[in-house]
Amino acid sequence: MADPVPVYFCPEMVADAASYSPSAAKPAAVVARFLDRGLPVVVARPDPVTEGDLARAHAPSYVREVLAGRRDNGFGNRRADVARSLPFTSGAMLSAARAALACQRVTCAPCSGFHHAAWDHGAGFCTFNGLVVTAAALHAERPGVRVGILDCDMHYGDGTDEILDRLGLRGFVQHVTIGARFGAREDAAPFLSALPELVRAFRGCDVLLYQAGADPHVDDPLGGFLTTDELARRDAIVFGEARALGLPVAWNLAGGYQRDARGGIEPVLQIHENTLRACAG
Repeated sequence: MADPVPVYFCPEMVADAASYSPSAAKPAAVVARFLDRGLPVVVARPDPVTEGDLARAHAPSYVREVLAGRRDNGFGNRRADVARSLPFTSGAMLSAARAALACQRVTCAPCSGFHHAAWDHGAGFCTFNGLVVTAAALHAERPGVRVGILDCDMHYGDGTDEILDRLGLRGFVQHVTIGARFGAREDAAPFLSALPELVRAFRGCDVLLYQAGADPHVDDPLGGFLTTDELARRDAIVFGEARALGLPVAWNLAGGYQRDARGGIEPVLQIHENTLRACAG
């Protein structure tokens, strides 16, 4: 039997963002779902990132002001519980990536809210770009490391591109954001056909950060691209091709905005469960 998937979670990652997006509270619901279903996971506590870690990817003044509640976060407010959670959400991504790189395996960071965050501002429910924070921290710890970012959220990772270009980080970060190329329902088959080679293009990287967004689902109010079965196929391709390359993967949740009849996020939780099953299989 395969070893359980390490899932980097702690209660400090969870916040009430008073927002349309459920992402700030989603980590706890996702991990509870994994455990309730008896899925092969082991929960590990992440280390929070420091202000210095965040400032490798963001303007130091922006980092200080957001954490102190003097500037709006990516949800458009200054809630203290959101500010307290932010070092732990990026910390989960970094902890998962460190473990994946060290142990050459798949890990999970059950967090969201990264790829619209730019160098000096947040947007689209994203405050700090945990993807670039993680890549920059890994490079600081291992100067020769190459980090891949495969962003399969529905939307273009504009903040990630902006930071990589502004700070000149493309020498060690390879970034593919699906939302820049695919998004209409008729793109489903071309996307799934192109995906194996998109993953294989990361063959020169040492670790892959994979945003397994739930919002490309055809029923997502901010999505509309892939069916449940096609999302499962997406995940199987990513993990299968990475496994064939011997490329360790740290994946996170990214977006997902569907609601059930009672206002809960059951459809989103099911998609994230499917991703866990794909990586564990």
